[in-house]
Amino acid sequence: MADSTPNPELLRSLGRLVRGLSCLFWGLPIALLISVPGVPSQWLVHVGWGPRVLATGLLLFGVWQLGSFQRQERIWVSTHGRAQAVALVNVGLSPFLFWCERAPQLAYFQLGALMFHLGLLLFLALLNSVLERLTSMLPDETLRTETRLFAGVNRWLVLLLLAAASLFHAGINWTRVADQYPRLLEFVGEYPSYFIMPFVLIAIALTMAVIWKTKQVILDSVFGGQH
Repeated sequence: MADSTPNPELLRSLGRLVRGLSCLFWGLPIALLISVPGVPSQWLVHVGWGPRVLATGLLLFGVWQLGSFQRQERIWVSTHGRAQAVALVNVGLSPFLFWCERAPQLAYFQLGALMFHLGLLLFLALLNSVLERLTSMLPDETLRTETRLFAGVNRWLVLLLLAAASLFHAGINWTRVADQYPRLLEFVGEYPSYFIMPFVLIAIALTMAVIWKTKQVILDSVFGGQH
C-alpha cells in the first residue's frame, strides 16, 4: 500500500476489505440486539426468524469479503477460514432463537438457542484473531499494538463467559448457595442477561473500535497519502 499507484487488483481487494469491515462494524451490535433473550421478542415475534438470519448473514458476508485480501498468506487464510465457518454455522442456528421463544418447553429448541449463543461468543473470539492477523499486514505499528491488546482482553472475556455458561449448565449442585442466597439465584435465573451483558458489551465495543480504526488506516493508506 506504500506504492503511490496501486494495481487495480489490490484496489479491488482493499475495497472488499473496507466493505467487509463496515458490515462487521454494523453487524455486531445488530446481532447482539437480536440475540438477547426477551429484548427483541416484542417486535420480532410477528416477522418470524428472518431478521435473525439477516443479522447473522451480515456478519457472514462481512467475513467473506475479508477473504479476498492477501490470499497467499497461509496463516491469514486459515484464521479467516475458521471465522467464516463459524459465521456460517451461526446463520444456520439463528432460527432456533425464534423457535425457542415460540416453544420454550422443547429441549431441542433450547439446545439450539444455547449453541447459537455459544457460537456467537466463539465467532467474536475468532474475529479478534482475524483482526489481529489483518493488522499485522498493515503499515501501522500503533494499530498493531492496540489490536493485540484488545484481542487479548476479548479472548479472556470470551473464555470467562464460556466458563460461566459451562458451569451454569453443567448441573452443579447449587443447594448450598441457594440456602444462603435464595433471592440472588432466583434473580440470576430470571434475568441472566444482566450479568452477562457487561462483559459482552465490553468485548463488542473493543472489537468495533479495532474494526473502525483498521478501516480508517486502510482508507488513509489508499486515499489520504499518509502511508
